Amino acid sequence: MKKIAFFQRDFGVGGIQRALVSILDNLDYDRYKVDVYYCNEDVFYQLPEHENLRFIYFKPFPYFTRFVPFGILKACCKFPYSNEEYDVAVEFNSYSSECAVAALSVKAEKRVMWIHNDVKIKYSEEPKYRILWNAFKGKFKYFDEFCAVSPGIIPSFRELTGLNDAEISTVQNFVDTKLIFTQAQEETDFAVDEGVYNLCSVGRLCRQKGYDILLDDMAQVVQKRRDIHLHLIGDGPDKEKLEEQRDRLGLGEYVSFLGNKKNPFPYVKQMDGFALTSRYEGQGIVLWEAKALGLELFMGKNLEKYNPGLTGTENISEALCNARKKEKTYDDLSQYNNNIKEQLRKLLG
Repeated sequence: MKKIAFFQRDFGVGGIQRALVSILDNLDYDRYKVDVYYCNEDVFYQLPEHENLRFIYFKPFPYFTRFVPFGILKACCKFPYSNEEYDVAVEFNSYSSECAVAALSVKAEKRVMWIHNDVKIKYSEEPKYRILWNAFKGKFKYFDEFCAVSPGIIPSFRELTGLNDAEISTVQNFVDTKLIFTQAQEETDFAVDEGVYNLCSVGRLCRQKGYDILLDDMAQVVQKRRDIHLHLIGDGPDKEKLEEQRDRLGLGEYVSFLGNKKNPFPYVKQMDGFALTSRYEGQGIVLWEAKALGLELFMGKNLEKYNPGLTGTENISEALCNARKKEKTYDDLSQYNNNIKEQLRKLLG
C-alpha cells in the first residue's frame, strides 16, 4: 500500500479546495493510505471519511512570512510532523509557503507540486501575486515533479520558472457528477422566468473571471434580443464595481447577482446556458459542471487550451444572440473522469 501526503492550506470556498476534496473522494483506499495536512480550521466542504484517510491540522505561519524569501523560511521554520515517511508528498496548494515547507520537511520518495493556474498571465495581471511570487519562487527547485490541471498552463509555468526540463504531468480536475445530480435536486425558492433564455455563470467576482467582459457582451446582446437574462452566482472584491457597470449599461432588467451559494447546482440546473469569459484559467471546472447538467456552453476561444474537448468562440455576444432553448440531457462525464483516475494513478504510483 502506497502512503501519500497532501498539503493544502485550507478547505474554505474555492476551486483548489474543491479539487482536492474531489481527488480524496475518488482515491482507491485499498491502494493508498493518505494523510492530509492543513493549517486553517475553517471547513466549507464535506470532507470524505475513510479508515485510511487522516486529516491533520498544523499551526500556520504568521502572516508576514508570506513576504519572506522561501529559502529563509525553509531554513528557519520547523514542521511538527517532519519524522513522517511517505512514498509521495504532494504540495497541492502551490501558493502557500506553509504547505511547501511542510511538503519538503517530511521524508518522501517523491515530492510533487500541483499547478492550478496560468502563472505567467496571473503574474502580469495581479500585482499582489507578483509580490508573493518573488518571495516564494525559490521553492520550485526543491520538487521532483509538477502536476498541471490542464496542458494549457504548462508552457506558461516553464517560462516563468525557467524549469524547462522539469517533469510535468497533467491531471485535470474531477467532476463528481453523481454528487452534482443529487445536489441539483435540492429544493430552493429560486425560480427563473421560463419565458426567456436563462444564462448563468459561477465564480469569484474578480478581474481574472472577466465578468466585466461578459457584461459588455450582454449590453450588445440586449440591443438585438430582450428575451435573455444573466444570473451571476458568486461573490468577490469586484461585486460593487460590477453592479455599477450593470446599471451604467442599462442592464438592470437583464442581469441579477445571486451571491455565493453553498450549493449552486439547483440554480444552475434551471438555466439554459452557461458563460465563462475569464481572462485566464487553470482549467475552468465550472464549465464541466455545467456540461454535466446539460447546459449550452459559451466560453472565450482563449479558454480552449485550458479545457481540451470544449469549444470556444471569438464572439460570445453573437453566439448569445443566436442562442435558443434546447432540451437538456445530463452527462455523467464517465470517460473524462476515468481518464483522470488513470492519470492520477500514474502520478502517485
